[in-house]
Amino acid sequence: MDTTRPTWQPPLIWRAALLLARVAVALLARLEVSGDVPEALRRGPLILAANHISPFDPIVLAAACRARGVAPRIMATGGLFRTPVIGAAMRRAGHIRVDRGTAAVGQALDDAAAAVSGGSVILVYPEGRIGLDPGMWPERGKTGTARLALACGAPVIPVAQWGSHEVVPYRAPKGLLRGLARAVWRRPALRVHFGAPVELADLTHGAPGAARRATDRIVDAITDALVPLRPDEPDRPRHVDPGRPTDTSRSHRRHRSA
Repeated sequence: MDTTRPTWQPPLIWRAALLLARVAVALLARLEVSGDVPEALRRGPLILAANHISPFDPIVLAAACRARGVAPRIMATGGLFRTPVIGAAMRRAGHIRVDRGTAAVGQALDDAAAAVSGGSVILVYPEGRIGLDPGMWPERGKTGTARLALACGAPVIPVAQWGSHEVVPYRAPKGLLRGLARAVWRRPALRVHFGAPVELADLTHGAPGAARRATDRIVDAITDALVPLRPDEPDRPRHVDPGRPTDTSRSHRRHRSA
């Protein structure tokens, strides 16, 4: 990929939102950011691949990215874009709409590929949903993130996060005010770690099984980065959200030799 071309410039509305996210997180919890994004990659092209544990994740990750000087374009569910005020703001900020479960879902991958090729940083959730693993470990990923990376040749940095589930419950807005009040009182730690780029150079776009192997490597890397963020919760989370369902059908098994 030609990294000498002009990179995408985040609009003022998105730069302001990143600052607002940092302020909002500071009011509710303690943000702890570790790891880094190499300076040469901060303005793209780059893919940030994160685990998904709570509706609050985008705000936490926006705050963490601001702390590391990164302004990613987020691949977000189409429902947000249909919201009158938020949807308009997200479109102006350059985020990418994903209409899951529809025939238009493939358009999101095309839009993301165009954005990455244009020098953007893209933030994606390889799991494709808020994870429902009983231990809240990353689920088996969808292959879209890997196909995007292999097609564009952009580096992938795993981003692990922990703690946002203690602020906003799974079924928000149900229970939202209670969760926010509890967070203000308890000030939970929200930990975010930026890992080293995932090694994908030996995989060829379009080769049989390449997307699946790349996906497993990405999810493995996110899982490895998550381990030190929850040292006292190796099996199950300490904070239990009674409204959060569980689903073991997409449990991820690490593929060290993939």
